Amino acid sequence: MTEQETKREQKQALGSGSKEWFRRWPGRRADVTIAVAIAFVQVVFTSLAAVHQPGRRPLDALAYTLLVAAPVALVVRRRYPAPVLAFVFGVTLAYWAIGYARGPIFFALIVAFFTAVMLGHRLFAVLCLAAGYVSFLWLPYLVGTEAAAPTVAADLGLAAWLLVLLSAAELLRIRRTRNLEEARTREEEDRRRASEERLRIARDLHDVLAHNISLINVQAGVALHLMDERPEQARTALTAIKQASKQALTELRSVLDILREGGEHAPRAPAPTLDRLDDLVSGATAAGLEVRTRIEGKAWPLPTGVDGAAFRIVQEALTNVARHAGPASATVYLLYGEDDLTVQVDDDGHGPSPAAGTAGTCGSGKGIQGMHERVTALGGELRAGPRQGGGFRVRARLPVNGSR
Repeated sequence: MTEQETKREQKQALGSGSKEWFRRWPGRRADVTIAVAIAFVQVVFTSLAAVHQPGRRPLDALAYTLLVAAPVALVVRRRYPAPVLAFVFGVTLAYWAIGYARGPIFFALIVAFFTAVMLGHRLFAVLCLAAGYVSFLWLPYLVGTEAAAPTVAADLGLAAWLLVLLSAAELLRIRRTRNLEEARTREEEDRRRASEERLRIARDLHDVLAHNISLINVQAGVALHLMDERPEQARTALTAIKQASKQALTELRSVLDILREGGEHAPRAPAPTLDRLDDLVSGATAAGLEVRTRIEGKAWPLPTGVDGAAFRIVQEALTNVARHAGPASATVYLLYGEDDLTVQVDDDGHGPSPAAGTAGTCGSGKGIQGMHERVTALGGELRAGPRQGGGFRVRARLPVNGSR
């Protein structure tokens, strides 16, 4: 590779790196646009104003350099607000003190001041404001570019303008802080809702799969045991497996339909509520578990959240009985109170193992934990543990919060 080709590649790499840096720079286009616009205003309109100020020092190369330097520094004002304010302040003060023609030379300084205040450098900005009040009034007189000292009217006028400038900057800062806080609050709320939705979906998937797969597992064991000796009973177990697997697929498909962003299809299964309690009991009975139901109090329409949670608690409790209680029967109690619903599931089996009794089903601690989460979300109470005389009890009280 020749030296000329090497230099060409280095130049291309440098240009590519500069473009990449510019592309990743937040607000780059707005900063450059503002800098160019302010430079244009300061140079063009100050030049026009200089025509009518013959007593002032004429604009030369230094004057134009100062007029352009301050706006150019604004390109990096977001990254370095305090240094940019200090630089623009010094450049503008130098132009003013030298005695060049007066004009719209303060635009860059105003923008730098506002940026410093809004990005958290309020103290430094106020100090620059105080220094500017003294220096812009007295420095031209002290260096001899102004023949007369500033008058009281000039002092009061500049003080009034600086107070207006400071007030406007503070108002913009407060508004920006409020907008950022509202955006942060919305973001946190979105994250919280997403987390709650993920937790709800995880609970639903666990409830859908654990119950039916537990029934399938129990009946498969029965079918294998009876296949050779009593094939007719094995046929009954296989029929129960078919029904449970069909139910699992239907409910799983319903959950997946909800997850679709476009909502292409309506859910294929009805919502899990106590209206489906008979189906739940029938499925458990088909799996070989004797289940009785008792309802006390006058049944009345429940809020959707309470109704769904009650169904899932019964479903999970029966799943635990089928998996952990051994040969057993279960009783489902529903007590309709004035302001709450009590759900209780008792079994007379030998009870789950300590791990299963405290953790729930599937060996991962998600069963009873899911019940706790559902009940807690509704402001209720849940108790789960061995009961006197043997067996296991799950009891949940679900308040309805006056929704009746």
